[in-house]
Amino acid sequence: MKYHAFNFLKKIYYVRTAGSENDLKAAEEIKAEVARLGGAAEFEEFMVDHSTINLAKLIVDGKEIECAGAGYSGVTPKEGVSGEFYYAEQLESIGLRSLKNKIILSATKRVPHDLYEKAVKDGALGFILITGSVYKKNSDVDLDPYLNRELDYTLGMIPTVMIRAKDAERMLEASPKEATIILDGVDDKIKTQNVVSTIEGTECKDEIITITAHYDSVSFSKGAYDNGTGVISLLHMYDYFMRNKPKRTLRFIWCGAEEMGLLGSKNYVKVHEEEVKNNVRLNINIDMVAATIGRDIACVTGDMDIVNYLKFMYKEEGFSLHVYQDVYSSDSTPFADSGVPAISFARLSGPNGATIHSHDDVIERLSEPNFLRTMDFIVKVIERWGNAYEFPIEKKIPEDVKKKIDKYYQRKKENK
Repeated sequence: MKYHAFNFLKKIYYVRTAGSENDLKAAEEIKAEVARLGGAAEFEEFMVDHSTINLAKLIVDGKEIECAGAGYSGVTPKEGVSGEFYYAEQLESIGLRSLKNKIILSATKRVPHDLYEKAVKDGALGFILITGSVYKKNSDVDLDPYLNRELDYTLGMIPTVMIRAKDAERMLEASPKEATIILDGVDDKIKTQNVVSTIEGTECKDEIITITAHYDSVSFSKGAYDNGTGVISLLHMYDYFMRNKPKRTLRFIWCGAEEMGLLGSKNYVKVHEEEVKNNVRLNINIDMVAATIGRDIACVTGDMDIVNYLKFMYKEEGFSLHVYQDVYSSDSTPFADSGVPAISFARLSGPNGATIHSHDDVIERLSEPNFLRTMDFIVKVIERWGNAYEFPIEKKIPEDVKKKIDKYYQRKKENK
């Protein structure tokens, strides 16, 4: 009987933020499905940041604006912190003035690191972030601030709240002068996990191809497209390769906490440092496929030889694919940062189709035939390389790609 991995989407069709009860429920569903396909999976647990916001208020020129507070951004006195309102329109101009005692509006969902760094140095009092679109009703926009990340909050915590774009537009039209932020919450740690299963190679067992996809979602999102489709992609390939074992070992990793900053894949390469260094030859990552409206892409964080190889293959197979060399913001990047060439496959939808990071990420925007076409090509890639007489991809990351990775991680030095 033919396996339909697409049906598994319904089993994890709920919000599954890292560390939540639903996060564990989804991991257990994946583990059980691997067992049903004849394999065995294990949990590799790790800790991530977690925050409970008890109170968040934003008052601008005496008027309260609905907001949500960001975790790991500190707490304020009961009366809050008040300062001059400042709209940081362009990062290039920020250096021209001091941010001391200011409440800063940044029209982003996360504070740009350079702005955060200067705000800490200057003594800023708070941040206001924006989500959604001025073309959407407030009722259609989820207030879902990201937790501040370690790169920033270790410099110092700055109370941060998020408002909707329509409210931000109205606020700016009134030329605000002063803002007050009141924020109270508790920051702690919470446990999540990667789900890991291995199909051992028939000959070259010590040569490993890791195949990754994250299974967590953001708040308010059932994450069908991002990244339930990655979850079922790994299940589809797992079923195939359990029945058609390749020469090389395949390590399937359903990564946790990707939405918090690729934390599951970062944890994997850290815990398995020697294996990654000595045995892992390639990472293939799946992040968002199956969109009804969309185009397939392959982002190679590795040598141009891989780009050219994939170009030859998609022409041979008649599969429409855009292949390019760059850094893709998903679980492929920690592998590339550890010296393992990586490829992220996706079917990007654009503004007219499936969307991510909101309650609009639903199954109805997805197509099983598109999913199967993408899977057919990726399976052929893995089968060809997994069974090659000699592994055709050299394990190296070009210097220009290393610089791109450093830029992605916002490192100060050029090379790691």
